[in-house]
Parts: sequence; structure tokens; C-alpha cells
Amino acid sequence: MENTVAQKLEALVKLQSIDTQLDEIKKIRGALPEEVNDLEDDIAGFETRIQKYNDEIQAQETRIDELKVAKKDAENLIVKYNDQQMNVRNNREYDAITKEIELQNLEIQVCEKRTKEANATIERINSQIEETNQLLNDKKEDLETKQNELGVIISESEDDENKLLKSRDKAYKIVDERLRTAYDRIRKNARNGLAVVNVERNACGGCFNMVPPQRQSDIREKKKIIVCEHCGRILADVEIELVPEEKPKRTKRTTTKKKSS
Repeated sequence: MENTVAQKLEALVKLQSIDTQLDEIKKIRGALPEEVNDLEDDIAGFETRIQKYNDEIQAQETRIDELKVAKKDAENLIVKYNDQQMNVRNNREYDAITKEIELQNLEIQVCEKRTKEANATIERINSQIEETNQLLNDKKEDLETKQNELGVIISESEDDENKLLKSRDKAYKIVDERLRTAYDRIRKNARNGLAVVNVERNACGGCFNMVPPQRQSDIREKKKIIVCEHCGRILADVEIELVPEEKPKRTKRTTTKKKSS
């Protein structure tokens, strides 16, 4: 059997009440959860950066090893060409071998230059790693402090929060699927998290814009779901304004004076 509008509104009001209490718990925690998440992201970023630096150092060290091999090969060729130069038969062969020796000497110079550049790159990267490690350590210290603060706050409200979350699951299931979708959408867009409000002092309890008398009458009847024309919040009920009782007017007592005989 489908619930009446009044029952649907009652379920929404209960859900809103639970969510409001959960919002209050989150307010107590303040920005700590976001700060912890930001620090964790920063730490992950620094660790990734350090890993890239180490990969680059490894690539430079591999390059240095290759240059050492190339230099050694050039030195071996020079020895070989020097031996050949002792057994040349004419000036043409001598000049050709001399040119090859010069080329290998140039190769050795290039290898030495590139080795120095690679070592300089490694030195620069090590300096960057040192700076990044310092930043990483600072972030880790900040994270530990924030996590401890957050842990204390959570421990103080954890039982209440768990109870509210269980109650919320039950309350959420009671609400119609269509209304749940609308409720979630309104709550997401509302700055104060209020999706269901009452009319208070002839105004919407969410945006404080005036609600016309006829609309208030429709809200009281609870025959259909009515939303605020201005903010879209669900208007659950109209709060009755208590008019202070008028004090009875005091009547003046008349006194008669006795005539003196």
C-alpha cells in the first residue's frame, strides 16, 4: 500500500533531521578531513617525483657506463692503429691511419665531455631529491599531526555517528525512490544542507522568502508535495505562531469617603 503524502513528508523530515545531526558532526571536524586528504595527495606527489628523479639518475648512470665502453673501444682502436702505422707501405696508408687515430681521439673527448655532463645532471638531480625529501618529511609530520587531531575528534563522536548512519540507512529506504532523488539533489545544491524545511513566520525556512497564504494552506493539508518557489526546498509543514495572551486590563477601584458627622 502506497504511503500517504503526510507519511512521505514525515519520512523526509526524519531523514533531514538525521542528516542535519550528521552535518553538525562534520562541522566539528571542520576542514581537517580535507586537509588530511590534501596532505596525502601531496605526499603521493612528492614520492612520485622522487621516483622519477631516481629513474632519471639510473638512466644517466646507464649512459655513463655506455660512454665508458665507447671510450675504451676508442682507446683500443688507437692502440691497434698505432701498431698498424709501424707497418705501412706508403704515405697514403700512413695518412689514412693517422686520420683514424685523430677520429678516435675526438671520440674519447666527446665521451669524456658527455660523461661530465651526465655526472653534473646526477648531481643536480640529487640536490632536487634532497630538497623534495625535506618537503616530503615536512608533509609527513604535518599529516601525522592532523591525523592525530582528527582521530581524537572522530573517537569522541564515532559512536553517535555510527548510530546515526544506521538510522539514516533505515530512514533512507523508507522514502520513495523519486523523493530520494529529489532530496539528494536539493541537499547537494543547498549550502546549509537543508532539503526539507518548514514555513516559519510566513517564510521558507531555507531561503527565507515569503510563502503566500494559499500555498501555506495547501502545505497544511498535506495532499501533495509542495516546494518553495524560490529555492526548490520541500516545504513539510507550517509552524504555528504562538500569539502571546493579552493580559486582562486592571479596573480602577473606586473608594467612597465617609462623611464626617
